[in-house]
Amino acid sequence: MSTLPIVNLRAMEPEDLDMLYHLENDRLLWDIGTTNVPYSRYVLHDYIAHSSGDIYTDKEVRLIIEDGQRQTVGIVDLTSFDPKNLRAEVGIVIAAPYRRQGYARAALNAIHDYVCSTLHLHQLYSIISSRNEASLALFTQMGYTTSGLLSDWLLLSDGYQPAVIMQRVF
Repeated sequence: MSTLPIVNLRAMEPEDLDMLYHLENDRLLWDIGTTNVPYSRYVLHDYIAHSSGDIYTDKEVRLIIEDGQRQTVGIVDLTSFDPKNLRAEVGIVIAAPYRRQGYARAALNAIHDYVCSTLHLHQLYSIISSRNEASLALFTQMGYTTSGLLSDWLLLSDGYQPAVIMQRVF
């Protein structure tokens, strides 16, 4: 197995606006996420400005993934944070030029370290389109197991599709 690239997870900064604008408005990503409308720079600027960065306040946190040279390669989100049951949903997007180079695996390793050592979460889960073979393979490699299938869960460009619930208990 090849060595994973070095990654750093950090808080969002105003300088991340262009990258967020590009990723959030990439129609090719809309079928793998929950977004299906474009976001304006104003809305994204406001999101960056008003996000506390505190998962306990916002019930979510978005972290920027940087490579070893401090280049932004993607984002990782913890959403639907449940402090009572110590779980959260995890989502990850790697920018197109950096895909298939190990950044997603490295970032998931880093987020696992963070949720275990800092947040003391019991589990993470992800809801993935049954068509998204790359994400299903990634999460399987990272120790997630399939917990269920949600019929007609995601409305994609060509109709409703099932989603797979993948879960990792720490």
